[in-house]
Amino acid sequence: MNKIVRSNLRVRLGDVVSVHLCADIPYASRIHILPIDDTVEGLLFAAYLSDCYRPLWKGDLFQVRGGMRSVEFKVMETDPAEYCVVAAGTEFFCEGEPVRREDEDRLDKVSYDDVVQLVELPLRHPQLFKSIGVKPPKGILLYCPPGSGKTLIARAVANETGAFFFCINGPEIMSKMAGESDSNLRKAFEEAEKNAPSIMFMDEIDSIAPKREKTNVKSREGPAHAIVIGATNRPNSIDPALRRLGRFEKEIEIGVPDEVGRLEVLRIHTQNMKLSDEVDLERIAKDTDANVAELQCIREKMDVIDLEDDSFDADILNSMAVTNEHFQTAHGPSNPSALRETVVEVPNVSWEDIGGFENVKRELQETVQYPVEHLEKFEKFGMSPSKGVLFYGPLGCGITLLAKAIANECQANFISVKGPELLTMWFGESEANVREIFDKARQSASCVLFFYELDSIDSAKKTVFIIRATNRPDIIDPALLRPGRLDQLIYIPLPDEESRHQIFKACLRKSPVSKDVDLSALATYTQGFSGADITEICQRACKYAIRENIEKDIEKERRRREDREAIDEEEVAKIKAAHFEESMKSARRSVTDADIRKYLGFGSEFKFSTSATAAGGDQDDLYN
Repeated sequence: MNKIVRSNLRVRLGDVVSVHLCADIPYASRIHILPIDDTVEGLLFAAYLSDCYRPLWKGDLFQVRGGMRSVEFKVMETDPAEYCVVAAGTEFFCEGEPVRREDEDRLDKVSYDDVVQLVELPLRHPQLFKSIGVKPPKGILLYCPPGSGKTLIARAVANETGAFFFCINGPEIMSKMAGESDSNLRKAFEEAEKNAPSIMFMDEIDSIAPKREKTNVKSREGPAHAIVIGATNRPNSIDPALRRLGRFEKEIEIGVPDEVGRLEVLRIHTQNMKLSDEVDLERIAKDTDANVAELQCIREKMDVIDLEDDSFDADILNSMAVTNEHFQTAHGPSNPSALRETVVEVPNVSWEDIGGFENVKRELQETVQYPVEHLEKFEKFGMSPSKGVLFYGPLGCGITLLAKAIANECQANFISVKGPELLTMWFGESEANVREIFDKARQSASCVLFFYELDSIDSAKKTVFIIRATNRPDIIDPALLRPGRLDQLIYIPLPDEESRHQIFKACLRKSPVSKDVDLSALATYTQGFSGADITEICQRACKYAIRENIEKDIEKERRRREDREAIDEEEVAKIKAAHFEESMKSARRSVTDADIRKYLGFGSEFKFSTSATAAGGDQDDLYN
């Protein structure tokens, strides 16, 4: 196993690797790769991959040797699956800027071995640091959401290094009596120094050293031959004096585990559990954590267990096994630990609870539910899913109910935030509140954020920027438009036919488009449409293609269940002319002729330049 394979598998020399047969791996049809920028100089990779039947996975790195050096490539996308085999018909394309080495290195998450090395080297071999005249590191700060395993990692590191482990909880050593908190902390340091080499683990260190002029930990030097590991879920609440060189020199973020990490955690915690044969841990890992499933199994058997007996019937014990239903029941009332500090509602509203709104339901399913359940379809069609939806309408028309229903259908976490709750009188606090909400939602994806009374957040603000963009120039203070301020005004007109054709090509450059689609005709038909309007047409056509593809998959699965010997021919999914025809039926111009006359009137008043003039075209021809 060479270095590249070890890097892709995230293993090291000496690790034990279990190899299993993986069946039904498809041959790849298209693979998107990018080179690592410090290794490429125009060398080719086709000879390395063609006819080799090499297994590849999305995110893998591989080297191509050419000349006197090797070029390193990263697999960005694979089609039709994340795991595939390179075959003779596999098509490679290299689109985009090379991947920066520092960005790739940053993607490698900090592993347990990295934490061990940071602690083990100063404890076991302090002479190495003395020989070069530098002080060994004294502190490491671990920060992550609650329940991510900070304490477990610290105990495992102490066990691995053989060091004495001393754990203190921040709030426990704090006291309302003057000087008592300092005394408790001093005793803890003395205890760690007596048992050197030692590891002092300080949980919830933000309660000991919040942001202020002086902190308890700063008041004395750290113990010799000891490493202080601080843990917090609020790193920005710690005094900056502790986060400099000589104190907590290394800060490590322990992120919320992804799907692969959750699967590994589930396998560890279920290795001593009696699982039913139907249990699908991979599916459970996708649906996030399940932590009390075994209790649910016992609870179901309580009606046949006589608690007064000293022994239980062997048939009862043998029949007890954790099933998929137990995991689902356990997962239902539990919230992710990363969202424990945020008010999280678990929606129990379904589409059946909402009458009517069939078109709205369909639109929400395609906008919110499809990207969660069929993300591979969007990647195949080269289209990024929508990121937001704006509801507007009278009070009492069921806006909140619709938001809860779509979150429940997606099995996503749901956070409801009212606009006024985020606003404070303190400078910068409102922005920090919004940023914190999005950080927590990002850590607990998939998540639906519901902002109610959004207009209270985005009210009128008097803000002046060096570069400013607006679609309402008529309401800008004229004082800002005089020379010396926003003195260079550039009008961006609607695209002409050639520009519209290029916009169609740009929007569909990553999408599989059928040959019957005439982009020139579409550019002609969309006279007066803006770039955003054209993008909406492409996205809607892509959405119709995805809908058709999903419906075909469902029909194939139904026929396969009815006739197991039936063989369906694989059809290459593409966006067809019929999809664009359907999309054009609901297409509309977002800029009216009245708006254009208003912009032109504003331009004639202030005599600003236009991009059409810069391009050498006649501006009036765009709108006649």
